[in-house]
Amino acid sequence: MNDEKKDLVKIKCVNTNEYKEVPIGSSLEQLIAVFGVKMPYLIANAKVNNKTESLAYKVYRPRTVEYVDISNSSAMRTYVRSLCFILAKAVDDVLPDAEVHIEHAVAKGYYFQIHGEAPVGEKELDAVRNRMRDIVQADLPFIQVEDETENVVKLFRERRMEDKALLLETADLVYSRYFKLGEYIDYFYGCLTPSTGYISLFDIRPYNGGFLLRVPKRENPVELEPFIQQDKLLNVYREHLSFLKISKLDNVGDLNKAKQDDRMSEVIQVAEAYQSKQIAHIAEEITKKFHEGVRLVLISGPSSSGKTTFRKRLEIQLFVNLLRPIGLSLDNYFIEREHTPLDEFGEKDYESLYALDLELFEQHLITLMNGYEVELPFYNFVTGKRDFKNNFLKMDESSLLIVEGIHGLNPELTAHIPRDKKFMVYVSALTSISLDNHNWIPASDNRLLRRIVRDYRYRGYSAQDTISRWESVRRGEDKWIFPFQENADVMFNSAMIYELAAIRRHAEPILMRVPRTVPEYSEAYRLLKFLNYFNYITDRELPPTSLLREFLGGSSFRY
Repeated sequence: MNDEKKDLVKIKCVNTNEYKEVPIGSSLEQLIAVFGVKMPYLIANAKVNNKTESLAYKVYRPRTVEYVDISNSSAMRTYVRSLCFILAKAVDDVLPDAEVHIEHAVAKGYYFQIHGEAPVGEKELDAVRNRMRDIVQADLPFIQVEDETENVVKLFRERRMEDKALLLETADLVYSRYFKLGEYIDYFYGCLTPSTGYISLFDIRPYNGGFLLRVPKRENPVELEPFIQQDKLLNVYREHLSFLKISKLDNVGDLNKAKQDDRMSEVIQVAEAYQSKQIAHIAEEITKKFHEGVRLVLISGPSSSGKTTFRKRLEIQLFVNLLRPIGLSLDNYFIEREHTPLDEFGEKDYESLYALDLELFEQHLITLMNGYEVELPFYNFVTGKRDFKNNFLKMDESSLLIVEGIHGLNPELTAHIPRDKKFMVYVSALTSISLDNHNWIPASDNRLLRRIVRDYRYRGYSAQDTISRWESVRRGEDKWIFPFQENADVMFNSAMIYELAAIRRHAEPILMRVPRTVPEYSEAYRLLKFLNYFNYITDRELPPTSLLREFLGGSSFRY
């Protein structure tokens, strides 16, 4: 009896709130049936002691396990990674001399290019799609292999996968893992599903000179995300990818090599100059439109996109162009807190457009643009009340009204202002540098890291606090910001080539303080693993006007 007990291990399942003794070496996939876990959608991974693990993970010691389905962001990442592996293998099978580059999330999918000797048309795309379906039907296992990093680097180099070889060679890793699908190998920094049979819903289609990998909807993963045209967003990514290519900084391995070759100072200077040129170009466009009748500039973008510093730097350029920018804060037009609308969870929805006094705001805009004076409100965030403090504003013939806020591109905000009087700018950190050709860096991860550092430094929030609110912030963005981004006259990419290498030393100590016992630890651990790929750089060479200073400190602007 005692010998039998030695072969068992005690596992707690959070989903069923049960403890069971199970055979040592059982996989998480096997334990789904043991605990009778039922979830609305496909279970793609699990948290083990608050750390995300593959369903292929085996238990040898007592553990707490919580399964998640693909309506959860972590599980959806696992699904998409596995799908990308299937795509890469299918392209290798059908077009052995071609390479697939998965570039970024856009149009509710993932944009990719297939680079080869001959162009890829419908016939070739159909062949890739059919091969992907065959791979799924075969239910092939994803095999994880771990070896000394130098051996893994050699293996990728032999397969002419230099992007992956350089990434691992320049990262500080003694051992590295890779994945096999048959004889094809690939690298992913997160877990995969146990086998290809898990990936039942997907599609690929031509889109804007490349292709779009379509994936399930988070809210209802039994159907695909609807295709949305996002050509302006795609063009911003393209412009930055061209800049990276010219700079020979396609992937993080290239960035690390620049650091190791003592070229980081040049990288920072060029990146800052490139961004300054963009801001100056936007100011020129606005100035031209001013002389055609524009009097209102609306700046919008998601959380931690750098809207405030962008506005301040834009205003300097507008002054240089002999205009007089005047700022108007949307924050002062919140309705009194007790009247704030509720979201679907019954919580006050401060992200809602209707948390603003739209009538007063628009009345003030029209009055100002007609040359009359208004008394501006002041919103007291402590009391949740609005006051007036004899703060008057009036425009003159050289004035340009600048409004910054998440709702700037929503037509309802300025419904009665003629379109030819408005110029709209969308700002976001659209991260264009990738880990390697199959591992893009989500813009939301870039923004979350910025926010974690800023919230800790300036607002007294821990990383746990920021991570716990992030899903709610993202829901608000999906509802109130992203649907209107293509309304912009111009889009500004606030992401810097080098910024995650600079953010690393600021973010790591904050993330390390997240207790292992809390649910937010899984996300903190994922971000720490991700930051490990970047060689440390100091931010002492950043100019005091750098947009990144808004988050890291040391800015010459006052916030």
